[in-house]
Amino acid sequence: MTQVTVVGLGPMGSTMAETFLAAGHEVAVWNRTMSKAEPLVAKGARRAASAADGELLVVSQIGYQAMYDSLGDARLDGTVVVNLSSGTPEELRAAARWVEGRGGVLVTAGIMVPPPGIGRPGAYAFYSGPKDVLDRHAATLKALGDIAYVGADQGLAMTYYQAQLLVFWSSLTSYMHAMALLSRSGVAPKEFLPYAKELFTLLGGDGPMGFAGILAAEVEAGHHPGELNSLHMQAVGMGHAVHALADAGLETTVPGALRALFERADAEGRGHEGLGTVIQSIMNP
Repeated sequence: MTQVTVVGLGPMGSTMAETFLAAGHEVAVWNRTMSKAEPLVAKGARRAASAADGELLVVSQIGYQAMYDSLGDARLDGTVVVNLSSGTPEELRAAARWVEGRGGVLVTAGIMVPPPGIGRPGAYAFYSGPKDVLDRHAATLKALGDIAYVGADQGLAMTYYQAQLLVFWSSLTSYMHAMALLSRSGVAPKEFLPYAKELFTLLGGDGPMGFAGILAAEVEAGHHPGELNSLHMQAVGMGHAVHALADAGLETTVPGALRALFERADAEGRGHEGLGTVIQSIMNP
């Protein structure tokens, strides 16, 4: 049984505390509005005397400034802070220096499930920071989900986290555009759903539509063959899709930006290459 202090009792932090309790750990809880601790205290948690009360602090707050405000001037000698709050990679690196300056060690993390998924099969989080420190507390943290260690640089956990969110947000927003377009022609979402599910599956597979792997290999090699499927053709097709959305009276900001990106890469003289060449424009704004 391990003692862990959960700092921040929003939906994510509260679920983490409940999950630690269910796993048999001794749990202390702290929140800037301490009334939020009452349901957890009723389940067996202890009210922490301060946000720095404990040797293992698991932080889940709105951002890293909240951690600074909560910990204030407290010394953190011998304390391991595992922060699952959102921020930029540079913010996390600065936070690591801030914690170190107070005698503690920061392990950063990004949990890749919403609160209902914490501690359930398929849950995992990206972690970065000193691996020996993470290893000492891995058995405790595994209660929240699997551990995906991505490196010693404390900014890497958030880099991976945000990379996943970019895929998540853009894919699902495109799916919403697709459903909206089809709805204008009287097609119900459930009629399109099988095709959408198949596409999502194929993109992550190994066949000719497995573009997640295809693009990863092309980007690593720096070569984007387009003999059979050129970027220019994709740019033209994207233009047609944007026009279809506009004709249907739908919002086109994101698809229009995607069309502009394709057209820019084409205008830069890479239209004969494959779709993967767009990353050159992304990396050189």
